[in-house]
Amino acid sequence: MPPLTGRLSAACRFLPEARRRAQDLAPGTVYNGAYNGCGLSGGQARRGRGGLTMRRRLGRWFREIAYKMEQWPIQQRLIMTYIVILLIPSLLISWLLFRDMSADYIDKVRRENESAMELERANVESNMETMLRAAELTYTYKDVEDYLRLIREPETLELMDIRDSLVSIVTHLQNTNPKIRHIRIFSDNENVRELYPVFWHESRISGEPWFETVNDLDGQIWWQVSPNDDELVRRGASDDKVQLPKMMLLREIEYISGVHAGVLEVDMRLYNFFPSIYTRYEGRQAQMAAVDRDGNLYYNRDNPWLAEAGVTEEQLKELAAAAGTDRIRSVPFQADGRPMLAVTAYFDQLDMHLINVVSLEQALRDMNEARNKLITAIVFLLVVLSTVTYFSVKLILKRLIILRDSMKKVRQGDFAFDIPVRGGGEVGELAHHFRKMLKKINELIADAVQKQAASKEAELRTLKNQIDSHFLYNTLENIKMLAEIEGQYEISDALTSLGGLMRYNLRWTSEYVQLSDELAHVSNYIAIMNIRFERKIRLITDIPERFLGSEMLKLTLQPIVENAVKHGLADGGGRGLEIRIACRAEQGKLALIVEDDGRGMTPEQTAALNSKLERSGAPMPADRPAREGAGSGIGLLNVQQRIRLYYGPECGLAVESEAGRYTRVTMRLPLRTENGGAE
Repeated sequence: MPPLTGRLSAACRFLPEARRRAQDLAPGTVYNGAYNGCGLSGGQARRGRGGLTMRRRLGRWFREIAYKMEQWPIQQRLIMTYIVILLIPSLLISWLLFRDMSADYIDKVRRENESAMELERANVESNMETMLRAAELTYTYKDVEDYLRLIREPETLELMDIRDSLVSIVTHLQNTNPKIRHIRIFSDNENVRELYPVFWHESRISGEPWFETVNDLDGQIWWQVSPNDDELVRRGASDDKVQLPKMMLLREIEYISGVHAGVLEVDMRLYNFFPSIYTRYEGRQAQMAAVDRDGNLYYNRDNPWLAEAGVTEEQLKELAAAAGTDRIRSVPFQADGRPMLAVTAYFDQLDMHLINVVSLEQALRDMNEARNKLITAIVFLLVVLSTVTYFSVKLILKRLIILRDSMKKVRQGDFAFDIPVRGGGEVGELAHHFRKMLKKINELIADAVQKQAASKEAELRTLKNQIDSHFLYNTLENIKMLAEIEGQYEISDALTSLGGLMRYNLRWTSEYVQLSDELAHVSNYIAIMNIRFERKIRLITDIPERFLGSEMLKLTLQPIVENAVKHGLADGGGRGLEIRIACRAEQGKLALIVEDDGRGMTPEQTAALNSKLERSGAPMPADRPAREGAGSGIGLLNVQQRIRLYYGPECGLAVESEAGRYTRVTMRLPLRTENGGAE
């Protein structure tokens, strides 16, 4: 197992190595705003990084909240639990419930007012039918046609007869329908005399803006709203123009196609035509209005509700314009910050909109008050429950507080006391284990004192060994000098190699060395082994100069060479042994190849050894010491375990061999210089 300092050094190198692996796996780094390897645009990459940054911020925020909550006492945590489990869901459910109730109420109001609007539409259509029927009867009456087509000026007696018969009939038709205000016939025939209140000269209406339009319709009906109901003849000095709007049915009279005979007018005051507009209901939070094709607005101005509710005439006109030609349409809107509902009906024959504005404020206010009362009750109940829980938990946790105070004593260094907590339950069990822990701490303190004494003794032994190693180096140096004086240069070289081996093995300042250092150590080892085997071992190194500074673990190359010597010359080394060391770069890795021309291995032996190497990822168990034997591969296994411990599972050894020809061991390491940087 490598020393502790080596393992710590490997752990410190883990993060840079992980970054290098990520760079190797994803070589498509960002160039000019594009991810070449991933096929992502710069914008997509920035959005991905933005999303990752947001997730990291949220994660850090939640961790900070969790950390702060861990500092709170249990009572406060329970109260927060009540808030999270009870208060927040209760508030959410109340909000959703009352939101649905509000939506249901608005839908109910909408349906009720749409039904009321349908009734109003039926009333209006009934009034229209009344006016159409009166117009049709008047238009088709034969005496009316004869009078309008007079070719001579009538005598006085004829006029009186016409007045007593024809005018009386039309007046009777008008009086039969009390809602009809007037039935008037306007003629441009100079022979037709004005007979009040039915027959009039066209000159009285020729200046009206709708006159030309009616004459262009070739007998079709035209509906027009007049802002006032005026009498064509003032019957007294006190007769003033009546400022009441009315609905007029207008039709050009043509008894002969293409020959204009006059204009027929049937009118009805607007409060009879649209009765709901001018009806005022005390306490009702609603009001109707009508908008004609010209954008003129008609409503009961004696009813102040629209003004008090903040509904302006411009809003009413906008609602009519937005409704278009929909038969009935409901639209919620805000008037001066108050919730309203507008139900609009369109009359295509009249080209008018009827608008009913309904206030939702009072009902929604009542719902909000009910919701607030419910929320207040929930909060009050939660406060009471939290207060009761706080004091109840305080009583329950009394023994836990005693245990907490005992822990404070331990933190202050006081271990000689007993915990006055007995009984069962979680707190009693915790106190029992805490007493056991105090006992164990006292035992550990005694053991620590003994170990400290032993450590001092070990330091003295280490210092002695260091002195002995210096003595050994000096002795070897003296023997080397003596051999050179005597001319025994072979012995001097052997001593130089042996000294180099000893210094390399005993000087362990770091787990990492340069490849050149490991090669020098292997050269010293081969020099010594050649003394034993009468120079039958030949070492060939084929290492490009740029790889000599590469980083590798100390004493990982020499065991492989030693394994080649041991097994390659197992038969006594009759024909000698050639060992070749080479290296190359492979996909960001440094591949060191140690190949010998020894006796090799069978395919079964090679496969078994590679299987052992592949499974090797942890140090050898303490109860199974590494004892090398013929073909055991223990030396290679130790090297494999160290490489994977420091560099990860993608690095390590691989063996190739052929019996009687060669054995090749390939070591793959990260390609980087000895100071940790990648080449």
